[in-house]
Amino acid sequence: MFGIRSEPLSVEKITVAIADLPATLQGTKIVQLSDFHYGTGELSELLLAQAIDITNQQSADLVVLTGDFVTDDPNPIYNLVLKLKHIQSRQGVYAILGNHDRFYRRSQAVITRVLQQAGIQVLWNDIVYPFGKELPLVGLAEFWSREFFPGSILSQIDPAIPRIVLSHNPDTAAILQQWRVDLQLSGHTHGGQIILPYGIGALPKHLGAIRKYIPKFIRKFLPYLGKDCDKIVKNWQWSQGFHRVGDNCLYVNRGLGSYFPGRFNCPPEVTVITLTRQEF
Repeated sequence: MFGIRSEPLSVEKITVAIADLPATLQGTKIVQLSDFHYGTGELSELLLAQAIDITNQQSADLVVLTGDFVTDDPNPIYNLVLKLKHIQSRQGVYAILGNHDRFYRRSQAVITRVLQQAGIQVLWNDIVYPFGKELPLVGLAEFWSREFFPGSILSQIDPAIPRIVLSHNPDTAAILQQWRVDLQLSGHTHGGQIILPYGIGALPKHLGAIRKYIPKFIRKFLPYLGKDCDKIVKNWQWSQGFHRVGDNCLYVNRGLGSYFPGRFNCPPEVTVITLTRQEF
């Protein structure tokens, strides 16, 4: 009766120009999926199957999964990987963890182990080279963990070399301005889930101002107002899509899963990214 409302899956195709991109990597295609929240009704089996089918239709060079595979209990990851293991990519599938993947003390270890057993490499403050030494892929620790140390990782890469960075929470883009980040891929926000018309934008952005006028005993019965959803990120201007943050580039995927009451004007997303050489 009170199911979670979703919207038809959207395929967002973007082209990102990267300085110093090797000619051999011109046209490289990356597919991003994010925020599954699998196992508690937030993501339908049909929508997940559609997302995987669309991903495989892209003939991607690389597929990246940017966190929040579950919502709280890590056990749904066992069933989720039965689907995710069918994702196809020339250079493999890489993942980072989100804040919900650390909900319980055991969550991180369980989810990491199960993903890696399915052939999905989990990055936690790691640098890998699926495209070779000329375009590293960096996967950072989850922002709210005690292990988010981007400087110690990014400083290992020659500043003349372009790089792609996976970081679940887009708020990290403000910090990462200190280093070269040719493309940061994030999720976490679900795009705001409910996007109000007339330029008002993401509902959670305005919750702080609304909440103080609603009596506490009523808030718990109203979607979003019973939670601190407005505090999911500080930078709601980066809640979805492509952004320039200083000299760096950020793309925020709206995710596949949802929270109650669901999505409005904010469809779940598969992102298809094509890399090109930046011409000066």
